[in-house]
Amino acid sequence: MEHLDLLQRYQISAYLKSGKSYGFIAKALEVNKSTISREVRRNQFGGEYRPYKASRLASERLRMGHVHRKFGKEVWQKVDEMIREDLSPEQVSGRLKLEEHTAPSVETIYQHVWQNKDLVGDLFVHLRRKCRKYHRRGNRYDSRGIINNRRDISERPAEVELRNRFGDLEIDTVIGRNRKGALLTMNDRATGLAWIRKLGGKDSNELARAMIKALRPLKKKGLLHTITSDNGKEFALHERIAKRLNVDFFFARPYCSNDRGSNENMNGLIR
Repeated sequence: MEHLDLLQRYQISAYLKSGKSYGFIAKALEVNKSTISREVRRNQFGGEYRPYKASRLASERLRMGHVHRKFGKEVWQKVDEMIREDLSPEQVSGRLKLEEHTAPSVETIYQHVWQNKDLVGDLFVHLRRKCRKYHRRGNRYDSRGIINNRRDISERPAEVELRNRFGDLEIDTVIGRNRKGALLTMNDRATGLAWIRKLGGKDSNELARAMIKALRPLKKKGLLHTITSDNGKEFALHERIAKRLNVDFFFARPYCSNDRGSNENMNGLIR
């Protein structure tokens, strides 16, 4: 299999935008036509080929291949069995560490589940939160509106995926019974440390004040790196939060809660 580098991927993007065929691009890059076809098919997002995201995904696939070899077939068979018993990736990783003294990370297990889905597997149906690929029928527009100047998770540093440093947070809100009141939930991806703050509702001003107040001690110690939220309008003041806390603020893909898997599982337990 031919491997492409980042420069070649940007060349592919430029050729596609100029209307060149796969055959033309393959000849220009001196690779097989099927390599170009497979590359574009794998890495289209919203109908557009994105070279930087394609490069990140390719690196992740390569890393996952090494991880699978590291843990061996028997470990992954146990992972599959426990996922099918409706255990969350967090529970699977924790149990394996107790039983085997070694285990794939939570993020690695999520990646394994979604790779299984790409191969028409069924592991993903056992997750507590599913990533919907398309908007529901009839929702021509997202009723929550558009958040200005949002930074997509595809721009988030790759280091965040490793979960080996403190200060990369996932955040969301949990709405109270009869839609009265709300909880702001925040958790650190590496340690699982959580902060929960009670809110009167989903007002963006109140949420911003609560978040800044809760996380200010971390900011003073220089421990904050990134925040990743969903696309709710309550996070409309993300730029104010990012500036006050001196942190990079990113948004998950719409309708794809597994981008914040740890936070979604925590919210499920809270509910």
